[in-house]
Amino acid sequence: MITAHTIKTSIEELSAITKVELSVMDLSGDVVASTSEKDFLDISIIVSFANSPVDSQVIGDVHLFKVLDDQDPAYILLAKGDSEHAYMVGKIGVSQLQGLIQAYKEKFDRNNFFQNLLLDNMLLIDVYNRARKLKIEVNAPRVIVLVETGDTADNMASELLGGMFGNHMGDFVTAVDENSVILIKTLSKGQSYDEVHRIATTIVDMMNTEAMLNVRVAYGAIVDELKDLSKSYKEAKMALEVGKIFYAEKRVNAYNTLGIGRLIYQLPESLCRLFIDEIFGDNEVPDDLDEETLNTINKFFENNLNVSETSRQLFVHRNTLVYRIEKLEKSSGLDVRKFDDALTFKIAMMVISYMKYLEKKS
Repeated sequence: MITAHTIKTSIEELSAITKVELSVMDLSGDVVASTSEKDFLDISIIVSFANSPVDSQVIGDVHLFKVLDDQDPAYILLAKGDSEHAYMVGKIGVSQLQGLIQAYKEKFDRNNFFQNLLLDNMLLIDVYNRARKLKIEVNAPRVIVLVETGDTADNMASELLGGMFGNHMGDFVTAVDENSVILIKTLSKGQSYDEVHRIATTIVDMMNTEAMLNVRVAYGAIVDELKDLSKSYKEAKMALEVGKIFYAEKRVNAYNTLGIGRLIYQLPESLCRLFIDEIFGDNEVPDDLDEETLNTINKFFENNLNVSETSRQLFVHRNTLVYRIEKLEKSSGLDVRKFDDALTFKIAMMVISYMKYLEKKS
């Protein structure tokens, strides 16, 4: 239902232009919004009018109008002032409020439609029928952009996203849980994943700048048919989870660039444990490396196993770096200066991260 704040804003603007005092009341006579602090009429008169068959009435210098929602009264609008002028303003106010009611209903219906669509709660025939009634184009390139906000800031995030994309033809903002907001982004012909990534990055920057929200954003595959949006949503959810496990430093993750993280994410826990046991055997499993060692190894991998360049960037002597690497080799049995061992170690660390995630989740 339309909010009291929206109604108040609407009648205040109309009253300021026309100089006619306006008041909107519910069917029981309670004031919803008013431009005057004084009561226009006794509540009993309002209730009597609400239950009468007429749509308008004049009592003294007050004009009463019914604001209809699908032929049923939703509110009573009162206009106080010069007879003909107040009547005309009242009719304008009724038309404006009924338009707002219809717009809010359409928004609610679309929200309900997209939520059920993303959660696979609709039959295929219902998808097309309801899309036609809601005037939603069936064949258009779209992508799901999922914004994880946590459990307290979703309203603010939803408002910010709505301000950015709500007025764009074909875009829609919704949510299916308390921890995230969903942008259903309609793309133009020829727009690629580069454009989607730019949009996702813009969302991260905007949330941080405008609301100080440290959000994570993920997006699924671009789909050409409305019915496939649930697939893009599932992919975006996976990208968000995989990103948190394996690529924590990245604020934006795409389903089509998850790489080996996607493979590990789909492995059963028993197979992961077998892999770790096979790699490390009786050696120590490096599940809790100290920050210094972890920093060293990551920088070593970034520099393609180049000892000299890594020592230069870490501002340590070459021998110090070699000592750290050899210390890791003694504890794990893997010499990360060798490509095969480096690759094995990198994958093993990702598998360990995934196993930690599973333990925390259970």
